Amino acid sequence: MTAVSRISDLPTPALLVDLDRLERNIDRMASAFAKAGVGLRPHTKTSKCLEVVRRQVAAGALGMTCSTPAEVAWLQAAGVSDLLWAHAPVGPPKVAFVIDAARQGGLTVALDSYEAAAPLSAAAVAAGVTVPFVLEINTGHARLGVDPEHVPAVAAKLAALPGLRLRGLLTHEGHLAAQPDRPTLEAAGHTAGALMASLADGLRADGHAMEVVSVGSTPGATSAPFAAGVTEGRPGTYVYYDANQFRLGSCTLDDCALTVLARVVSVQRAGRPIIDAGIKAMSSDTIAAAGSVGLVDRPGVAFVDANEEHGFLADTGERPLVVGDLVRIIPNHACGTTNMWSHLYAVRGDQVVDRWEIAARY
Repeated sequence: MTAVSRISDLPTPALLVDLDRLERNIDRMASAFAKAGVGLRPHTKTSKCLEVVRRQVAAGALGMTCSTPAEVAWLQAAGVSDLLWAHAPVGPPKVAFVIDAARQGGLTVALDSYEAAAPLSAAAVAAGVTVPFVLEINTGHARLGVDPEHVPAVAAKLAALPGLRLRGLLTHEGHLAAQPDRPTLEAAGHTAGALMASLADGLRADGHAMEVVSVGSTPGATSAPFAAGVTEGRPGTYVYYDANQFRLGSCTLDDCALTVLARVVSVQRAGRPIIDAGIKAMSSDTIAAAGSVGLVDRPGVAFVDANEEHGFLADTGERPLVVGDLVRIIPNHACGTTNMWSHLYAVRGDQVVDRWEIAARY
């Protein structure tokens, strides 16, 4: 428990999470998935915070999704089981890490090629372990993932490798964020989920076990997981939401739980206040696309640019900001912002409740 009792007493910049909003976001997503009979496997990269993960698990999450070996090791050490590492474990260090993790059990990895799978197969055989995996599918994002027409052949080739066990399919429908409006986004999400279910049915007909059909994104969390045949969804940003999700229509501003607290340090130029939070407090992720560094909680104030430790505001509000004023900023991307910080403050209203550590950072 921190000795600081009020937000205004915190040193700035500071990363804050509104507990009322956080808990509401967790409960709302868990309830929607439970009602539909779909498993919820949240992406831990958004929070990297054990207190948040514990709340997600308590609300019914069947396990967690990880991006990095550090996240896997951290959650395994914390006793969180049933982990999915949604990143290709390519290269000797990652292969060795997966083998060690496989000995503990409870880890599934994602693969999308024979070239990525073969070294893992050889290491698993040498170690006398079996590594469960899901085949990653490209449903439109074109990052990792097998194109749909090649799925039967790639699945057969990887399933034949010793030391590996095919559990099902995985996709990240990241292309939804590029859709022009919310109805088009929702339709594209349903299409991605239906495609995954159809591919899984085809592989079952070929004799493969398809216990997992996994989709994953916060923009698609209201569509892709609810296509018939999908077994789980992996949204991450929903715990905090952010300015990007607000712009996409995934949430309201009142749902955004994560903010950066900053203080005005200079007003040498009229209409151009400078704050003590720059890209090292906000991250530079998506600034160009969003046209701002984040959303400021003051009417008529925009966060237009940033250096490392300084933020540049444009102030056209009725009461101009002065030196010493506090502002709270909703970041464009919660996940990228989290990774910039070693800790955050949990708050209710204007009261500081606790200080939470952020783990497994690069």
